[in-house]
Amino acid sequence: MASPSHIVLRPRRRPLSALRNVLTGDAGGGLVLMASAALALVIANSSLADTYFAALKAYVGPLSVLHWINDALMAVFFLLVGLEIKREVLDGRLRTWPDRVLPGLAALGGMAAPALVYAAVNWNSPETLRGWAIPAATDIAFALGVLALLGSRVPVSLKVFLTALAIIDDLGAVLIIAAFYTADLSLPMLGGAALTLAVLYGMNKAGVARLWPYLLLGVVLWVFVLRSGVHATIAGVLLALTVPLRLSVGKPDDPTSPLHILEHAVHPWSAYLILPVFGFANAGVSLAGITPRMLLDPVTLGVALGLFVGKQVGVFGLVLAAVRLGLAQRPAHATWPQVYGVSLLCGVGFTMSLFIGLLAFANAPALEAETKVGVLIGSLACMAAGALVLWFAPAHPSRH
Repeated sequence: MASPSHIVLRPRRRPLSALRNVLTGDAGGGLVLMASAALALVIANSSLADTYFAALKAYVGPLSVLHWINDALMAVFFLLVGLEIKREVLDGRLRTWPDRVLPGLAALGGMAAPALVYAAVNWNSPETLRGWAIPAATDIAFALGVLALLGSRVPVSLKVFLTALAIIDDLGAVLIIAAFYTADLSLPMLGGAALTLAVLYGMNKAGVARLWPYLLLGVVLWVFVLRSGVHATIAGVLLALTVPLRLSVGKPDDPTSPLHILEHAVHPWSAYLILPVFGFANAGVSLAGITPRMLLDPVTLGVALGLFVGKQVGVFGLVLAAVRLGLAQRPAHATWPQVYGVSLLCGVGFTMSLFIGLLAFANAPALEAETKVGVLIGSLACMAAGALVLWFAPAHPSRH
C-alpha cells in the first residue's frame, strides 16, 4: 500500500461555463445557425415556398407558429443572455471596471454609429426611421462561428474581447427593446409581472436554491409580460437576474451554483435548436420580387450600411481612441489589423437585427422584407470582409 506521502490528490476538474466552452470549442452552434438560415433562403425561393410561409402563419393554440418561435423560444434565448450577463458582471470577465472599459466603449460605438448611419439614410421618413436600432446588434453565434473556422489565426484574447463586447451589446439591445419597441401597455398585466418578479426576488434573498420554483414562476412571468405589451422575451432576462449565483471569484466556476447549472442546461438547446429554428423561420425571404432599385430603398440601404460601415467605424474607432488615450490596452497578442478584422465581424447582426426588425415593422410586410435583405447583405459582407482581413492579418511577434 502506498504511503500517504506518495498519494497525489488531483483536484476535481470543474466544468467551464457555457460561454467559455464556446470560446475554447468550435462554436458549432454558429455554423448550424448559418446552415439553417441558408436552408430557409433556399426553401423560400423554391416550390416549397407556399408551404413554408403557410406553416409559419398556422396557429397552434393562441399563437401562430412564428409567434411561438419569436415570443416563446426566443424568451429562452434571452434567459441565456441574461444568465451570461449576470455571471460575467458579478463573477467573470466583466467583474471589474478595467475589464469593462474596452468592450464597453467598443459596444457603445458599435451601437451608436450604425444607428446614426441608418438614421442618416432614413431621416426624411418617420415610418422607416423607427428601424434605427436594427443594425445596432451583434450576433455572437455567427461571429464566433467565423472565428472558429479561422482557428489559431485569431488570438484567444480577441475572442474574449468579442464575446464581452457582444454581451454588453446584448444588454443594450434588451434595453432598447424594452424602451422603444413595446405595444400598448396593460397596467394589470404589468402589475402581475411586477408581483411575480417580486416573489422571484424574495426567493433569491431567502436562499431558495432549487431551480424548479424559479422556472415555474418564470412561465407565469412570461405570460404576464406577453399580455402586458412589453415584448415577451424580456421575461427571460428578468428571470435570469433572479436566479441565484454562488460567487467563485478567482476560482473555476462553481458547478453547484444554480445559475451555472441552468446556464449549462440551456446553452446546448439555445445554440443547436432555438437559434437555428429562429434563423430558419425568419431568414426566409423570397428573392423573386427583389430588384436593383429595392437594394437602394432606405431600409435596405440603411441596414446594410449600418452593419457594414457603422459597426466597423464605431467599434474600431472607439477601441483605437481608448488605447491611444490610455484608457485601456489592446487585447493581448493581437495586432491592429486583427482588431480591425474582429470589428468587421461585429457587423454580423443576423439574429438580433432580424429580431429588432420584426418588432420595428410588425405591421409592414414590405418593410420586413427590406429589413431581411439589408440584414443578409450587411451580415454576409461583414462575414466575408472580416474573415479575409483576419486570414491575411499579420500575427503578433510574440506568437511566433
